[in-house]
Amino acid sequence: MVDKHISFSIKNWSQDDQPREKLRDKGKDTLSDAELIAILLGSGNRNENAVALSKRILASVDHNLNELGKLSLKQLMVFKGIGEAKAISIAAAMELGRRRRGEEALQKKKISSSSSVFELMQPIIGELPHEEFWILYLNNSNKVLQKNQLSKGGITGTLVDVRLVLKTALEFGAVALILAHNHPSGTLKPSEADKALTQKLKLAAQSLDIKVLDHLIVTEKAYFSFADENLL
Repeated sequence: MVDKHISFSIKNWSQDDQPREKLRDKGKDTLSDAELIAILLGSGNRNENAVALSKRILASVDHNLNELGKLSLKQLMVFKGIGEAKAISIAAAMELGRRRRGEEALQKKKISSSSSVFELMQPIIGELPHEEFWILYLNNSNKVLQKNQLSKGGITGTLVDVRLVLKTALEFGAVALILAHNHPSGTLKPSEADKALTQKLKLAAQSLDIKVLDHLIVTEKAYFSFADENLL
């Protein structure tokens, strides 16, 4: 008996089972995460279709899309049926989702609390493997005028140029600043260097009538606010 090669391409499925057609006819909200990823893949491998392969990939990260977004191309290509092109498609889709989340947060942002700062900054720095230091520049209504990455460092720390912070504040006409950086280790406890830098920026900004409203330490799921903890 001769085995026949079976195609697992989506175009060979029955129409009721095709994720693309399901999205077109019933709307994107009706698709599962696995079906959406299957659309990116287009096909599976010799033993499983694209949805089954997508389910297996999701299971490897406990069905957590944030964790899926952290997988490298090499890690994605471990799965049979995922070559470089498909791995790049998944990585690109995850990155678009991350950027969209950050842009939506910025568009509606009038900073009213430390949680609103976390909502804005977590998609940007919360999941990074290295440390980054960012500044939010605010107007007198506490609306974000600009957010800038000031420095990018190793996992142990980063350097901050106080003069550049104030120069940029004057350029944008900012009257207040919020500092934010991430701790890749996941710890929320501020270091002595964090505390010293906060005071250094606060004192320098005061000379120009610019207020430092808060400094957030951001991790993947939580944050520490200097203002909330009365450390400013």
